[in-house]
Amino acid sequence: MTILDSLRGGLVVSCQPLPDEPNDPMRDPYVQARVAAAAVAGGAVAIRANGLADIAAIRATVDVPVIGLVKDGSGGVFITPTATHAVEAALAGAHIVAVDATDRPRPDGKTFADTVRAVRECSQALVLADVSTEEEGVAAVAAGADAVATTLSGYTEASPPTDGPDLELLARLVKALSVPVIAEGRYRDTEQIGQAFAAGAHAVVMGNAVTSPLWITRRLVPATPRATA
Repeated sequence: MTILDSLRGGLVVSCQPLPDEPNDPMRDPYVQARVAAAAVAGGAVAIRANGLADIAAIRATVDVPVIGLVKDGSGGVFITPTATHAVEAALAGAHIVAVDATDRPRPDGKTFADTVRAVRECSQALVLADVSTEEEGVAAVAAGADAVATTLSGYTEASPPTDGPDLELLARLVKALSVPVIAEGRYRDTEQIGQAFAAGAHAVVMGNAVTSPLWITRRLVPATPRATA
């Protein structure tokens, strides 16, 4: 069974502290590795992780594939924004490296295809293209992506924001591409997971709704009397 085959029909859990909260108590590789272990015990087929230390710690802790990325910056391309970041993620232990594959300029001036080649030259890691549009997905596959994810839908100028997941983009990508399409972005409940698989998703990624006590608590607290007093 290949790595991508092992993800088919399963839930991938993203173990990442909130990017806009530098003081999030969960921001610790050991903590994230234990969260990942709990997710795997619960049935997760893979873990998505951000940062070299977290990737290495989680890889050493769980026996499922690790989708690794490196976030650098906060605007434009910041999910594994350069070929160097991608290579570092692969060498840290990522089985699959997630890379921004939108058509926006990359900080190192290289193309997505250049980044794919760099990963291939240094490791056996696969490359997952995070996209926001159907056109970006098609281009990513032509450039060598092993799989495509809807991660960036709603976060670029080319894709309108939505409160929930972009199921329409997912369905279009499934129809247009010959590689696995992974549903990611604002998946928060079992109904949405079911909708994603009905639309043809290879796997579904869920993050904050599972692994971020800070995010979950913030969504619940407004319903309390104290919050509305």
